[in-house]
Amino acid sequence: MKEQLGKGKLFGALVVPADFTSSATALTGTAPAGTPARPTLTVLTNQSAGSLGSGLARTATTQAAENASLQVGKELTAQIGTAQAKLPAAARVLLADPAAVTVEDGHPLDSRSGLGLTAFYYALTLVVVGMLSANVISGQVDHALGYTHNDMGPLRLHRPLIRATRVQTFAISSTLMTGLSLLTGTLVMVGAVGIMGMDAAHLPLLWLYSVCAIAVTGIGALTLLAVFGTPGMLVVTLVFIGMAVPTAGATTPIEALPGFYRFLSEFEPLRQITGGIRSILYYDAQGDAGLTRGWVMMTAALALAALFGFGVLGWYDRKGLHRIPVETTPEKATVPA
Repeated sequence: MKEQLGKGKLFGALVVPADFTSSATALTGTAPAGTPARPTLTVLTNQSAGSLGSGLARTATTQAAENASLQVGKELTAQIGTAQAKLPAAARVLLADPAAVTVEDGHPLDSRSGLGLTAFYYALTLVVVGMLSANVISGQVDHALGYTHNDMGPLRLHRPLIRATRVQTFAISSTLMTGLSLLTGTLVMVGAVGIMGMDAAHLPLLWLYSVCAIAVTGIGALTLLAVFGTPGMLVVTLVFIGMAVPTAGATTPIEALPGFYRFLSEFEPLRQITGGIRSILYYDAQGDAGLTRGWVMMTAALALAALFGFGVLGWYDRKGLHRIPVETTPEKATVPA
């Protein structure tokens, strides 16, 4: 149970000690002489697995423990029968509800862990930074190739047109995205850990994972922008934010979601990234606590983005669907005689 709590597999637990039966029986006065110890049921929470999920588990296990105590009290009262009349009033009250219910943190977090939400907000920041970086790179590459204007305050700049295929443009953008992720990943970690003081361990691994998460998110966004054009930004927002936040498993447990969202959570990027960050921050970077799944899913997402992007854009190029059609020679004007 401790191992499962330490990997985020459980939202909570109810612990019944080995001596519960003997401790409860001692309250009837039929056990050997001595001061009987009140039996204890321990409710364990696990905010590292999600504060809402932990709260739901705490409510369920606490109610179960209280109901169990009352049931045990009925059995103990029936066991001693009329002898309970000889007991003091306080003893009779204790006999009716014998178990003490205590609440403890099953997997304690550091004080600056945001009640188990820092992993989610850190992962969300990585996804948003990847999206915004992709949008900036897409626009700047188009400007550098002369396809679009670049407005700098009141100035509008326009460069000469350099004809590049869609595949070449996507390759350039993806390469720049990879380089930019090194900078943005560093800035995110410096801001969260260095400036805001977020509790974090395994800093080299956290940096590497952050850089890769931004790069994969950015290349995925560039793919959608290149394939769908202007509507691609709407698709990017829907995939990386609209459908991702509810299925991340951080604010609301996956088990509490409708079936459609549980299906989406199997491949939505934010959940995979959050799982990896949670493992690094809370679970000592254990692979089966979400880190291995995070790496595998990011690798699969990168491969899928490359296949989809280069495949569709290569088809566009072969079909002659260039971004600016090749100019035709204008007809000479004729002057009537």
